[in-house]
Amino acid sequence: MNLTIAVAAPFKHMRKDRLQKSEFIFYIAIDRKWMNKEQANQLLERAQADGLVEVDGGFIRPLFDVAGVTVPLGFKPTSEIFEQENPYEELIGRIAAATGRSPNQIVAELNPIITDHFDGNLSVEAAVVLIAKRYAVPFEDKLDALIASVSKKNRS
Repeated sequence: MNLTIAVAAPFKHMRKDRLQKSEFIFYIAIDRKWMNKEQANQLLERAQADGLVEVDGGFIRPLFDVAGVTVPLGFKPTSEIFEQENPYEELIGRIAAATGRSPNQIVAELNPIITDHFDGNLSVEAAVVLIAKRYAVPFEDKLDALIASVSKKNRS
């Protein structure tokens, strides 16, 4: 949520539905002094990768309802804003907690599924979903992030 608030703040403050990249960077780095220009660019890249904004022709447009986001008085993003959420690891943690086993044991259970049952043609993201289904651990909220992770790997 910290990322969404940080991205929404310039749009709300300037009362615009799209900003030039320079306006966005200026607001984050110079006006609010939340971070330096390089970090502000990283913030923008992270927001774009997470599907929060669209960058087109030097303009940034939010892909979420900015009006629905409240920027708390005195808000300043923390360093966690740059930490990437790893849906694979989170799901492993959920399964481990639900089964009372260690994350290493869950990963060890994934490997035979990938190699024995699918001849190595199954991604770890898909395998972790199969394990989650096996133990009736909810995974639906992580599905989009897992798919994005697979897509990102395929593009690389």
